[in-house]
Amino acid sequence: MVLELIDWIIVVVFLAITLYIGLKFKNKASGSLTDFFLAGRNLPWYIAGISMVATTFAADTPLWVAEVVKKNGISGNWLWWNMLIGGMLTTFFFAKMWRKANVLTELEFLELRYSGKAAKLFRKFKSVYLGVFFNTIIIGWVNAAMIKILIIFLDIDYQTAFMYIGVLMVLIAIYASLSGLLGVAITDAVQFILAMVGCIILAVIMLNSEDVGGVTGLKEKLPEWRFDFFPNINSTGSAIGTFGLTIGAFFSFIAVQWWASWYPGNEPGGGGYISQRMMSTKNEKHAVFATLFFQIAHYAIRPWPWIIVGLCALVVYPNLAMNEAGNGFVMAMRDFMPTGLRGLLFTAFLGAYMSTISTQLNWGASYLTNDLYKRQAEDNGIETSQKKLVKVGRLFTGLIMVIALIITSFIDTIDGAARFLIASSAGLGAVLILRWYWSRINIWSEISATLAPIVGYSLSKFVLAPMFEYEVAPDEFQNNFIANEGILLSTTLFTTIIWLLVTFFTKPENDETLKKFYLQVEPEGAWNNIKTKLNIPKTKSQIPSLIICWISATTLTYSLLFFIGKMIFQDYYYGIINLIIATISFLILRYFMFHTKIFSD
Repeated sequence: MVLELIDWIIVVVFLAITLYIGLKFKNKASGSLTDFFLAGRNLPWYIAGISMVATTFAADTPLWVAEVVKKNGISGNWLWWNMLIGGMLTTFFFAKMWRKANVLTELEFLELRYSGKAAKLFRKFKSVYLGVFFNTIIIGWVNAAMIKILIIFLDIDYQTAFMYIGVLMVLIAIYASLSGLLGVAITDAVQFILAMVGCIILAVIMLNSEDVGGVTGLKEKLPEWRFDFFPNINSTGSAIGTFGLTIGAFFSFIAVQWWASWYPGNEPGGGGYISQRMMSTKNEKHAVFATLFFQIAHYAIRPWPWIIVGLCALVVYPNLAMNEAGNGFVMAMRDFMPTGLRGLLFTAFLGAYMSTISTQLNWGASYLTNDLYKRQAEDNGIETSQKKLVKVGRLFTGLIMVIALIITSFIDTIDGAARFLIASSAGLGAVLILRWYWSRINIWSEISATLAPIVGYSLSKFVLAPMFEYEVAPDEFQNNFIANEGILLSTTLFTTIIWLLVTFFTKPENDETLKKFYLQVEPEGAWNNIKTKLNIPKTKSQIPSLIICWISATTLTYSLLFFIGKMIFQDYYYGIINLIIATISFLILRYFMFHTKIFSD
């Protein structure tokens, strides 16, 4: 046990504040499903934005980054850095439309965009597929990370740590079910600030410790390729460094993954708890600015403390196995933080954990309540009051908690779970994007794009991948197909072919559904046939301005990310260059955002 009395006092005070917030907002969440799951559609952009960032800052995230850094160095983070491109696409092309759609959940959108029994059944299917199956995998890997933290930090065995997780989840389920999204969002803000401060303090203390010796010592003790922001390719075309990120993998991340794969918090075109936050904002402008804030904070501001600790852990704990790399982060918390600060950082990780779990429980319950229970009640001609639906939502919150605890015991590595989710949804993203901008997309397009990746992933992993495996040493094998993200690419290709064939061999949605959708959301793109039938005159397209905003905001965020990193590693010349690029990008973004008034309500 490494926590002293003052550390435990900090932990208890934090948990008490969390429960207080849950009780404080209980009445505001009990009025209707909109109050419970969307905070009455009244969140300001900064609360919604911080809530998005806090939710993606789970206890597993720093540990996952530590795993990635050990395996591929800094450049390995392109596995998730690439998602900024899709995130900014969501910000400028979809955030406003999600708010205008005026639906309670992402799945309710299905029956706004599509029609017939297929849309209704698919909505119910996805409520379980996403709300239970995918959701509990996500909660499971977050739990797995928190169990690692508890085992190492408190020096307890797995069974005891699992019991603690069970107690924590009950506590989270209580405050999440009491306060709804409003309470979750408010606690998110407190938890995020605490978590960021704690991680920054840990990074500074560890980097300047005698074991590491500051930035200079860190560079001397680790190979140069560990610090590369991009894959470093030699004359033979292979990545430098035994574990360096391959150029094929880098290409896959930059050119394909950001639009092809569904991933929690980075859904192409928006979705999940990100669209939930967009729909909970005061208006369309707040939805856009909340999402923009999230992208910048998520990618540019937050990663470096984790990366620094991950690199320092390679020096201090060099003998950790690859699948134990995340433990290095936890061991650093235990070994380098003094009393008081140790409790603060432990509390920060509790906060990060609770923020994510509360959001996942609330999000999953919204699907099961609104898109399964309520929708089935409507089919059966049963009227359900809003207060009863809120009670049902609270029960589903508890049910998801129980299932997630069972799933937790099956999660191996955080990195493995993340890669599975990315690859097993490859190709779906294109349909999630195009359904807003191309009227020809129908319900069968989306159904086929949801199911095809499962088949494509299985064929890629179990049929194609073994063909490329070869022995490099006794009992040591290498597979360039896997190393270059061949599974992701082949699954994406397979899925894309399937959904395109299905789209053109099935009928379009009926005109009445498409007209209703167009009048509600007012999308741009390939909707001229519907606009003609509605006698809507042609107007100047905002798409060119949106593209400029998208590119400039993406460039701004990457430049800020690289600026901070270069300054930390004392590469001031390239740091200043990135700052100049960021400044120019900001000015371009500001001009097109405000001069063209593309976000005016």
